[in-house]
Amino acid sequence: MEFRKVLVANRGEIAVRIIRALHQMNIEAVAIYSEADRDALHVRLADQAVCVGPGPSAQSYLNIPNIISAALLTGVDAIHPGYGYLSERADFAEICESHGIVFIGPPPAAIQQMGDKAQAREFMRQAGVPVLPGSDGPVTSEAQALAVAKEIGYPVLIKASAGGGGRGMRAARTPDELQRLYHQARREAEAAFGSGEVYLERLIERPRHVEIQVLADQHGTAIHLGERECSLQRRHQKVVEEAPSPAVSPELRARMGEAALRGVRACGYVNAGTVEFLLDEEGNFYFLEMNTRIQVEHPVTEEVTGIDLVREQIRIAQGEPLGYDQADVVIRGHAIEVRLNAEDPARNFMPSPGVITRFHLPGGPGVRVDTAVQQGSVISPFYDSMFAKLIVRDADRAGAVARMRAALDELEIEGVATNVELLRLIMSDPHFEAGRLSTRFIEERILDRLAGEGGRGHG
Repeated sequence: MEFRKVLVANRGEIAVRIIRALHQMNIEAVAIYSEADRDALHVRLADQAVCVGPGPSAQSYLNIPNIISAALLTGVDAIHPGYGYLSERADFAEICESHGIVFIGPPPAAIQQMGDKAQAREFMRQAGVPVLPGSDGPVTSEAQALAVAKEIGYPVLIKASAGGGGRGMRAARTPDELQRLYHQARREAEAAFGSGEVYLERLIERPRHVEIQVLADQHGTAIHLGERECSLQRRHQKVVEEAPSPAVSPELRARMGEAALRGVRACGYVNAGTVEFLLDEEGNFYFLEMNTRIQVEHPVTEEVTGIDLVREQIRIAQGEPLGYDQADVVIRGHAIEVRLNAEDPARNFMPSPGVITRFHLPGGPGVRVDTAVQQGSVISPFYDSMFAKLIVRDADRAGAVARMRAALDELEIEGVATNVELLRLIMSDPHFEAGRLSTRFIEERILDRLAGEGGRGHG
């Protein structure tokens, strides 16, 4: 079926991104908004807009009855959830289907299968995807945790079954640490996700975080679009992403891509998704998790493949075949994305809501900015601190790094504290320039330098 009208169940830059894709496909866009977002850009760009509740997300962007009511009121054919919020809620996908509304994403069963991290790990193992040594499902007692850790060897990582983002995650290097941290992780997981279930994996001390972008249509075609390097993180939240990875050869890319597709085919996956891996220093890779949605960092894949991922999501949901296969995917050049966050590095990266009083964006060839804010926009305390993504592309990695440095130097932001100085330090670091990265890069290479710079947080 061809969609006439689609509701975008999100806000901020991803809502703007989806609305633009819909308009380019001659599809009407319906926005939802909270009372705090009444004047937001995604509301102004949409053909229709419906208020779904007060500022707090729980009362608006997570308010399923109000969102479904808005969809029925406006007569949409489909709902695009973006990322975050309801994008990985199997129950929301089922509710959409029960009301005759297409959910632009994977089937509810695939969301459910991959949503429980311990269950997803075991599923991938059975599908022949490499996984780290760890527990067979959740560990339900301190004694069981100690027994598993003794078997797989220290150090171990305690991880929440029901979520990610570093919440409910603890590294234990001794039995005493494990006894203490096991209960901490369970309490944090319960508070964050409503489930205290945790599982154990062997800890790789300095891994790279490399993910594979996949697309699968309703006609049995599944392909991958290469990898993204997402190792630069702070508190398990990604800060810089790039494609392709400086550590991945064409041969390794093919092996990782095929492993990702084995998992995709095994769970009957449809639409866009990302299979995330840890890559060790010897070139071994291990399944980490699968994100059953579009990713924040999807633009770097678009820049090096020329494939519009949001457009492909919509086409697949309409029942269209991909129309191309793996051999048609060619990686050209190099792309880097940085996340611009309203946070104060000098105050332990505390969120910095307020009014943007000056906002000058960089431009020129190979520079892209995905954002929903402008000069005079309010950064609300209700939502995530990321307000823009700056993406650059060049013929090779050295050129992309140089272009990103120049773009960050041109960027001007006043009125709120930002992480721009952190990003400038990363781009000028010789280890980053050489592609020597790990998930501990920022804490080991950048934070002390940032403190030495006085934590300057204004762009």
